[in-house]
Amino acid sequence: MELMTSGAFAQASGLSRKALRLYDELGLLHPARVDPVTLYRLYDPRQLEQARLVAWLRRLGMPLAAIRSVTGLPPARAAEELAAYWARAEAETAARRELAAFLIGYLSGKDPGEDRVMSDNQGTLTVRYGVRSDIGLHREDNEDAAYAGDRLLAVADGMGGHAIGEMASAAVIEALRPLDTQVPAGELLNALDHAVRRADSALRDMVQANPSLEGMGTTLTALLWSGSQLGLVHIGDSRAYLVRDDEVFQITQDHTLVQSLLDDGKITAEEVASHPQRMLLLRALTGQHSSRPDLQLREARPGDRYLLCSDGLHVVVPADAIARVLLSVPDPDQAAADLVALALDGGAPDNITCIVADVDT
Repeated sequence: MELMTSGAFAQASGLSRKALRLYDELGLLHPARVDPVTLYRLYDPRQLEQARLVAWLRRLGMPLAAIRSVTGLPPARAAEELAAYWARAEAETAARRELAAFLIGYLSGKDPGEDRVMSDNQGTLTVRYGVRSDIGLHREDNEDAAYAGDRLLAVADGMGGHAIGEMASAAVIEALRPLDTQVPAGELLNALDHAVRRADSALRDMVQANPSLEGMGTTLTALLWSGSQLGLVHIGDSRAYLVRDDEVFQITQDHTLVQSLLDDGKITAEEVASHPQRMLLLRALTGQHSSRPDLQLREARPGDRYLLCSDGLHVVVPADAIARVLLSVPDPDQAAADLVALALDGGAPDNITCIVADVDT
């Protein structure tokens, strides 16, 4: 069968020649042959199906690293992975839709809580939770901090060493603690944003008062309930997971160098664990007001389960093992204890903190 030039193949597949070069470099779509003299890339017409699949997946917004994984699977398994990806995408879209509606109302001068009064009064949910934290097997201090109350759950992982990180995480949790009260649903994101600003200012004041604390910082992942509405604030590499309809979704994005490289398709998921800069954070609370957290507005449902954890869990324990505990251990306190035990079994090089929370009416 006659091979196609890159130009003809690009036109037939709907991909640009630039995209073909990129996909060749990333191992997504290698040419059938490269001319040794001209270095022109030549493609087999039978590769058109794979090329179109890559183009369609890109139109869905799937990251290149995920596309590389999906296109290497048998069709049935690839379909399962695509279904799971789209479920996550729909959940994220719903959260952005809620946030957009809130911001539209806010900017138009409408009372942001006006539309959610009934939800606050009639859709109130209760939360049953378990909290566990462990220093791990190789650290002298526990620089994690956690808070769990009726309306607020939060995990922070401090950095700076020699108890400096412990001070940072504790200060941020203390700044969020007043939120564990009745907050109107329409004010959830404002309340979280203001609390994080206060926390960042508290870190700045601590460094100004004691320059030896320079370099302190902390991650933060927190959930705040009002009625059936849920506000999520996140910065760093602590994580939040959602269990819904017997599926487990990671609902935060790590603010790390390796995650950005993974999203861009420059490294594989298998290379993350051995990357020399795998612990490098791109965003954290440091008192410099230089990094803003992610904010989401979500709808909580009875039967939902949430996990907040520091990286001492997810760096050591595989995602499928975390999911097994979340799906099979009904008591949230026991689930949190089992997750910490898994991290300890895995060597626990860092502090481990887990909050498992079940939503009920």
